[in-house]
Amino acid sequence: MSYIIHDFITNFVVPIVVLIVAIILIRATIKILRQYERAVVFTFGRFQYVKGPGLVFIIPFVQEIVRVDLRIHVIEVPAQDLISRDNVSMKVDAILYFNVINPEHAIIKVESFVPATMMLAQTTLRAVLGQHTLDEMLSERKKLSDDLQEILDTQTNIWGIKVSNVEIRTIELTDDMIRAIAKQAEAERDRRAKIIHAEAEFQASQTLVNAAQILSSIPAAMQLRYLQTLTEIGAENNSTVIFPMPIDLIKPFLELMEKNTITPPVVSPKVAPPIALSEVTPVQVPPME
Repeated sequence: MSYIIHDFITNFVVPIVVLIVAIILIRATIKILRQYERAVVFTFGRFQYVKGPGLVFIIPFVQEIVRVDLRIHVIEVPAQDLISRDNVSMKVDAILYFNVINPEHAIIKVESFVPATMMLAQTTLRAVLGQHTLDEMLSERKKLSDDLQEILDTQTNIWGIKVSNVEIRTIELTDDMIRAIAKQAEAERDRRAKIIHAEAEFQASQTLVNAAQILSSIPAAMQLRYLQTLTEIGAENNSTVIFPMPIDLIKPFLELMEKNTITPPVVSPKVAPPIALSEVTPVQVPPME
């Protein structure tokens, strides 16, 4: 009986155990890395080198690896409560794009580079946007995104991380602020419309003045204009034509009428000269009976 047990262990159990141990050693020795992965190799806890992609051989129980993904990470920065420079409360969220360019620094310099980058993006978003007004945030969103990207890239460079882009996605305002902005935009459109209308009136009046000066300097031009007006009216088959008579034609008649209607000069009456009292002859009146 013991011979049968010993034979069973020798023929079946031992090969299975050896096979399992061999599989474990092979899996611990050979690592397969994808094209976008790199392996940071540590020997007894000390950094050795960066390997990959493809097959990577390590010494079991002596070396270990940490896989690093080199693809671009997309992180949604949660909405942050902030106050703009003109004291407007709002919520702003953004999207962050970054990737690892130095696997060694990404593993050694920072504990966990993804949460660290996200927390840094949140604080930087509040700090940068808080220095600008609401109008600047709405009209210069691309410039603010570039400023955020430059600041984050400078700070994460020591971690071996490259921030490729930052996009400010949503700026949430209160209902009262939205109505105020709508009124402001409407007032701005009215102002522009009035300015454009005034400029059009000015240009039209200036053109009319120039045309009047040209027509007044050349009398024949006015006659041609009258004839052109008659041609335009006659093309519509009108039965009645009201046409202004040129002032130059009736001007002589008006001057003649003014000369005939001049009133003659008024002759003042002659007053007799005064008579001296010495020249008066006294008249004797007979007494009454």
